[in-house]
Amino acid sequence: MADVHLRHINKSFGAIEVIPDIELEIPHGSFTVLVGPSGCGKSTLLRMIAGLEKPTSGAIEIGGTDVTGFEPSARGISMVFQSYALYPHMTVAQNIDFGLRLMKMPAAEREERVKDAAKKLHLEQLLDRKPSELSGGQRQRVAIGRSIVRNPKVFLFDEPLSNLDAALRTQMRVELVQLHQSIGATMVYVTHDQVEAMTLADQIVVMNGGRIEQVGPPMELYDNPQTEFVAAFIGSPKMNLLPGQAIERDDIKSVGIRPEHLETHRENGKWAARVGVIENLGSDTVVYVETDDFGPVTVRLPGHHPLRTGDRVFLTPDEKHLHMFGKDGRKIHAKDVLSAPAT
Repeated sequence: MADVHLRHINKSFGAIEVIPDIELEIPHGSFTVLVGPSGCGKSTLLRMIAGLEKPTSGAIEIGGTDVTGFEPSARGISMVFQSYALYPHMTVAQNIDFGLRLMKMPAAEREERVKDAAKKLHLEQLLDRKPSELSGGQRQRVAIGRSIVRNPKVFLFDEPLSNLDAALRTQMRVELVQLHQSIGATMVYVTHDQVEAMTLADQIVVMNGGRIEQVGPPMELYDNPQTEFVAAFIGSPKMNLLPGQAIERDDIKSVGIRPEHLETHRENGKWAARVGVIENLGSDTVVYVETDDFGPVTVRLPGHHPLRTGDRVFLTPDEKHLHMFGKDGRKIHAKDVLSAPAT
């Protein structure tokens, strides 16, 4: 287990620069999630850490050692792919054991490691089965088990849950967190799903267009997004972004307010609106309204509420939870936003 440092990493494919210049520290023992839309460079970055892609310039350090020129097998890492990459003719035990046999590890030690991994991953009763006899979640646990037995310094995960249904993804998220707590390993995880990022990570790296937008703990990014992109990307439902005129500010690009920080009233409020679609989710309700002046807005309410489609309502934002963004898309830090004079 070790920390990972990326020093001025640049990656180009021919004349196309996909990662311009990245500096990133992944602390020892952290669960760091790289998240962003398709094409943002997160998988390319992971592959460079793994040694499957070479950076055009810059250095990669693992545990204080510059591994930029090392082959993948010499980096002390293990990678779990979304396709599982299991051998169909081998049993679960043989799949987990495969890498150890290539390392020519003594049989007794191999057996002990396989048993230990199977216990951690609840695979003890499945060791004699073939991959075709397993569910998607069980196959993913086998792929993870194959990584665990090697005792790598760093675990790398490339969208490992994307092939699972919603219920299995939720279950596997819990199991991955428990695994991380159990072994305390450094884990680097790539996903386009911000819900996975929020629930798994102790450090999130939000990427966009090959650049890092913001790094920090999940709730720090949620409560204090530093760019308009992070504000819109982190959170479900996403943050409402309205023009500055919504708070009488022509000098800013946009103002953000999360759905749960809006109050609805039958009479009087900041913005007049009409209720459109209502999504009843049980413990809470998501309401999509159309404001008279600034387009669609999303509101999160308690599960039981009096609103109906077509109702006329007024919205009032919680002033202390407003986020202002300048013309460059970066956050503006200011007090008393609503009372600030228009320019």
